Amino acid sequence: MLRVALRRSPHTIDDHVEHPYNMNNHGANGREDSVVRPVQYLEKSTGEVKAKDKVALIILNSPIPEYEYLHQLYDHASLTICADGGANRLHDLLLDQSGQSECESALQVLLPDLIHGDLDSLQDTVRKRYEQIGVKVSRDPDQYSTDFGKCIKKAIELLPDVRDILISGSLGGRVDQGIGLLHELYREQVIRHPNVRFWLFSEASVSTLLSPGTTVVDTPLSSGLITRNIGILPLYGPTILSTKGLEWDVESWESEMGGQVSTSNHIMAEKISITTSKEMLRQAKTSPDINNYLTYITVTPSPPDGFSQNAYHGARSAAAILLKNNVKTSYRTIPDPSKAYVKSSILVGLQDGNAQIRNFVGNVVTEVVRQGGVMGWPQLLPDLLSMAANENGQSAAEAQDGAMGALFKICEDNKRLLDQDVPNQGRPLAYLLPKFLDLTASPNPKLRSRALSAINVFFNEPIAVTARDNVNSILPRVVQLTADENEDVRRFVCRTFALLADGMPSVLLPHMEGIINYTITQQKDIQNEELALDAAEFFFEASSTPALRDAFGPYLDRIVPVLLDSMIYSEDDQLRLEGEAEDADVEDEEKDIKPQFATSKTSRATIDGGSKATSQAINGQAKPAANGYAYEDDDELSEGEIDEDDLEQDPEDEWNLRKCSAAALDSIASHFGGPVFNVTLPWLMENLGHKDWQNREAAVLALGAIGPGCMQDIEPHLPKLVPYMLSLLSDQQPVVRQITSWALSRFAGWASHLNPIDKQQYFEPMMEGILRCMLDNNKKVQESAASAFATLEEQANTELMPYSAAIVQQFVRCFGRYKDRNMYILYDCVQTLAEYAGPELAKPELVDMLMPALITRWEKVQDQSREMFPLLECLAFVATALGNRFTPFARPFFMRCIRIIQDNLEAGANVASQPYLDIPDKDFLVTSLDLLSSIIQALEEPYSSELAKTAQPNLFEMLAYCMKDGNNDVKQSAYALLGDCSIYIFPQLQPYLPTLLEILLHQLELSHVAEDPDTACRVLNNACWSVGEMAMRHKDGMAPYVDRLLSKLALIMFAENVPDSINENAAIAIGRLGIGCHAQLAPHLGTFAMPFLRAMQKVSWTDEKGHAYKGFASVVLDNPQAMEQCLLDFFAEMANAPGLFLTGMQAEGPLQNFEKVLSQYKGLIGDGWDNYLHNLAPPQEQALRQLYTF
Repeated sequence: MLRVALRRSPHTIDDHVEHPYNMNNHGANGREDSVVRPVQYLEKSTGEVKAKDKVALIILNSPIPEYEYLHQLYDHASLTICADGGANRLHDLLLDQSGQSECESALQVLLPDLIHGDLDSLQDTVRKRYEQIGVKVSRDPDQYSTDFGKCIKKAIELLPDVRDILISGSLGGRVDQGIGLLHELYREQVIRHPNVRFWLFSEASVSTLLSPGTTVVDTPLSSGLITRNIGILPLYGPTILSTKGLEWDVESWESEMGGQVSTSNHIMAEKISITTSKEMLRQAKTSPDINNYLTYITVTPSPPDGFSQNAYHGARSAAAILLKNNVKTSYRTIPDPSKAYVKSSILVGLQDGNAQIRNFVGNVVTEVVRQGGVMGWPQLLPDLLSMAANENGQSAAEAQDGAMGALFKICEDNKRLLDQDVPNQGRPLAYLLPKFLDLTASPNPKLRSRALSAINVFFNEPIAVTARDNVNSILPRVVQLTADENEDVRRFVCRTFALLADGMPSVLLPHMEGIINYTITQQKDIQNEELALDAAEFFFEASSTPALRDAFGPYLDRIVPVLLDSMIYSEDDQLRLEGEAEDADVEDEEKDIKPQFATSKTSRATIDGGSKATSQAINGQAKPAANGYAYEDDDELSEGEIDEDDLEQDPEDEWNLRKCSAAALDSIASHFGGPVFNVTLPWLMENLGHKDWQNREAAVLALGAIGPGCMQDIEPHLPKLVPYMLSLLSDQQPVVRQITSWALSRFAGWASHLNPIDKQQYFEPMMEGILRCMLDNNKKVQESAASAFATLEEQANTELMPYSAAIVQQFVRCFGRYKDRNMYILYDCVQTLAEYAGPELAKPELVDMLMPALITRWEKVQDQSREMFPLLECLAFVATALGNRFTPFARPFFMRCIRIIQDNLEAGANVASQPYLDIPDKDFLVTSLDLLSSIIQALEEPYSSELAKTAQPNLFEMLAYCMKDGNNDVKQSAYALLGDCSIYIFPQLQPYLPTLLEILLHQLELSHVAEDPDTACRVLNNACWSVGEMAMRHKDGMAPYVDRLLSKLALIMFAENVPDSINENAAIAIGRLGIGCHAQLAPHLGTFAMPFLRAMQKVSWTDEKGHAYKGFASVVLDNPQAMEQCLLDFFAEMANAPGLFLTGMQAEGPLQNFEKVLSQYKGLIGDGWDNYLHNLAPPQEQALRQLYTF
């Protein structure tokens, strides 16, 4: 990016500002601009110029430095658009300039053609004033583009031949917004609109993206419009740079962010030239021999004349990356001679002295295998293995390293392919595994560890068939490597044991004594935390495996102490944590907030104090998958991949030795109980009162870890332990308060169910202490306490109801103090309280406390914010809990959900026609649909019907689109809403049934289940249920659809490859159809009666089952002969019906129809009736005669 400093005003020579002008070498996507003139739009414009130029001006919502500065840009533009709040900036500037004497005339001076964006920043007064003088205002609701992107799209729509787009914006202020603007500038010019040049005019500079190759920049210093300051920044990737006409010219100079950059340079001529090396590659790409050239550059270590070693390394790296990408995207079209050249030459690069080049070459080789198959390069694997093993005695250490690295990548990326049979060849993996085993005996420890890591790839789930078949030859060699002197080798041995414990535990069972002794020894090596972590992984995996954990019994007195000692923070961690400050009033940055997704409710009672952790997701950090076991220097990232180290991840969120040990201890305690407590107790007694906080913290962590599993043995000690832990909630160290909140929640189930006196002594202080920590001055303590309180709510259940007022009062205080990150877990606390103490929340005084706090947050959160997901989920529970009390608040929530759904559907439709747009996040649809369902359920029918009737756009028209959505989570929620509308607002739904039923019929296909069994089954379940709910209300109105519904539902009811609940819901739907359409179903009764009865036998006696049997009995009355094969089964079901259930449902239930059926068959069978009933079991016959009159 090129950036040239401007004089402060276009018309006056002022003190120049030290603001470099940046020019990027990747701009314009190859556009051939030989000359650019940064000052052209700051010079005086004539009307003729404006009329003929195809120039657009976009005014962003950022400070406008000077009136004259903007006036010049405006005069050059034939189209001016204000991006949302940019209209506020322009309005205020013009009123200030005119002294606000005459508003309309002031605004007419620089009148925009359009105000465009999502309009969330446009002030109402500004909008009204501009509309009054004829300025058009348009809204684009797309949640996945910025106002800048929206305005560019609109400018090109209104001015198709636009040549240049001028942007009045700012690179000052917030750094993230400035970088975001540069990112969008690149995307719009290079990716989306390569024929348009974008000019960014900021506070004191003009910036543009330069095309690759040589660009001449017209820099008329004599004009007085620019200063000498200039910057050339490679913002979007490394380049080789050459310049002429600057004070500090460079020649073939490697430039990249983090390396050398040309900032604060000075212009020394009226014209300067800038050349980048990427132009050579761009031109070469059109050559049919491009991949040959790239291969040659990649594998040739010596630079040509005129290139420094550093510059040439950059060129080689770029060539290797480009070659890999060409193979990835165009392998089938690469000429065969070129493929042959690449294969014959590229392996030389694995011998390179530079590890990064070897790594890049390994990526190329892996991509060729992935695209062309193993047999497309049959000699590759033997050549790599020969090089790695140094079979010819001439492979240097670098070559062996490069070959082994390439082999590992091939295994990792082609695991399934290598395990497949090749005609007349067998499986490639059968050839590889023995060779890898041989390499584990190499004198080179790096080769030994990498060979074992390659073997481990195939023990990841799903375990490769060949690895499973050969495990008995692999395991003895792994056992031999337990004595290896190299720590990395021993790490991978531990990983092998952990993988086998998870995937093939039976093979380890005969060796458990030796493996346990080995891993204990390795975990004791605290100096090597990575080795200790891999050892702890074995204990974690094995303790979760029934086939292995019993073997731990004899060794608990050795395993448990090692796990306990590993739970103490290291010295480095202690120093880091002791420096933590009180930060509750510090605003969160966006990077601090973890991505949110619409999720179902899960248990929180788990290790450590993070939000929604599980024993495998401690502090929110999931245990890494075993296939993450790559060797440590394999750090090359795919294009577009983000290095996690760059995200500044909080060390407390990482899976580490401490958390793994705690999770393993939790699992072992859950299985062994008392014996684990007996081993742990002396350690607890030593460390709970320790003078060092890190020991006290580890003791509390251990106590929480073993709590649920050892409850029977711990319970006698809890009267002393709980008060002690409560005292630690005031500990000086935040991390101690954090872990104590979590540990106390593990005992909430015990405390909440004590007798009233003991509850007052233990449970109430526990609850109050955790609630107090929810307003701690440290945000991590707040988060841990909030998560702990959600666990306490679940454990206490309805026992919490008497305390609801105090709890809500504290939640409201939290709403007033929490920053964005902790607001997410606070929603979960409110949601859980609503779930377990719902009736209490509906009290007027609690409604008056809670709802204003929720509404304040609701009004602050923007439609496109991911915070909307947990907020909508929380509100759905609150609406259900409040019932009719939610009515005064319902309309704004309901209508905003309608708007969010509309915007998301429109954004999805835009993607179909404009593929470069981002796909909208479907979780907005899911959570909005769910809240609509909750509101419709909560309100009385007149109020919910009124909301549905007045929704714009129409609720049911949008529901139809959601039912057809490609995302199963969306469809699941859509069919749930369809069923709820059938129950609660059927008159509003009824006119739309013809359209909705046609969509529903398409969904009732078992073929959908094969595509994604888990999510598709949930959709199918809800679809079947919604049919039954519609049938209950529409009755004979279902007649036009009954035949098709029966054919679909019957197949689902017969299916064996779906969960029972789906068979049952399909059966209930068929039965309910019989209420209004029994005559249509009767001819088919013989085909579905027996499967219907089998499915219904598994269903509890609920109203739904009663309705289904009422309809089924009506069908039987129409065709009694069809029941010949299963009549006794039907009678047995009648006999099993509870009497209170039958009389409780009254006319809505099956009682009357059951009696009619019995009377009808009594008449048909005649004198043999009593003998026929004797075929039932005596208790069933007796129940039948007692329950029914016939």
